[in-house]
Amino acid sequence: MNDVLRPYVPAYHGDIVKDGERYNQMEDLLADFDSPCVMDCKMGVRTYLEEELTKARKKPSLRKDMYQKMIEVDPEAPTEEENAQHAVTKPRYMQWRETISSTATLGFRIEGIKKEDGTVNRDFKKTKTKEQVMEAFREFTKENRNILTSYLNRLKGIRDTLQMSSFFKSHEVIGSSLLFIHDTKEQAKVWMIDFGKTTPLPEGEVLQHNVPWVEGNREDGYLWGLNNLIEILKELSQSEDLH
Repeated sequence: MNDVLRPYVPAYHGDIVKDGERYNQMEDLLADFDSPCVMDCKMGVRTYLEEELTKARKKPSLRKDMYQKMIEVDPEAPTEEENAQHAVTKPRYMQWRETISSTATLGFRIEGIKKEDGTVNRDFKKTKTKEQVMEAFREFTKENRNILTSYLNRLKGIRDTLQMSSFFKSHEVIGSSLLFIHDTKEQAKVWMIDFGKTTPLPEGEVLQHNVPWVEGNREDGYLWGLNNLIEILKELSQSEDLH
C-alpha cells in the first residue's frame, strides 16, 4: 500500500505457497508485546456488501443454521412463520444480526477480547449501548489511564489520516476491524486489519463514510463509528477513578 494509511496497517511481506495453497505473509503485530491483551472491533454500520444482500435475495433459501444462531441470541426474534419453518432467509439474518449489537447504534461492535492469560471472550453479540461498550473497555484496559490515552491518541491519528487518504475515499470498507493491543508494560497500539471485503468504487466516485447507509449509496459508516469510538474513549480516559 502506497497510501498515507500505511503506518496503521500491518506490513505485507509477499506471498508464500505451502502444501499447494497460497498465503499472504503479514507483519506479526504481537511480536513487540509482552503477554498482550487484544480486542477486535468490527467497524461500520454493516458487515455485508450490498451485492451480498442482492445475491441472497435472488435465491432466498431457508437456512436452519441461521435460525438456530438467531434463537440462541434472542428466542423472541423469529416471526411466527420463521418459528413454524425453523428457518430464516440469509438476507433476514444478515440484517437482523446488525441490529442487535452496537453496529447499528454506534457504527462499530466489539467482536472479541483475548486477555494476557490467553482466555477469550466473544460474548459481545448484545453489547449495544455506549455504557456497555465503555464497561467492556474498562475491563479490557483494567482502567489504566496511560493505556486508554495511548489508544485515544492512536485513534485520533487514524481518523486524521483516513480523512487524507485517497484509498479510503475511493473504497467501500466492509467487515474491516480495528485491532487494539496492549501489555503490562503499558505499550498500546491500534491497527486497521481485515480488508477482504474492501471494494473499490467506480472511477471518480467517493464515499463520505459518515452519513447514513441507504441501499444503493454504498456508505459504510466507518468514520461515524470511529468518531463514536473516540468519544467513548475520550470520556472514559477522563474518569476520575482510573489509575
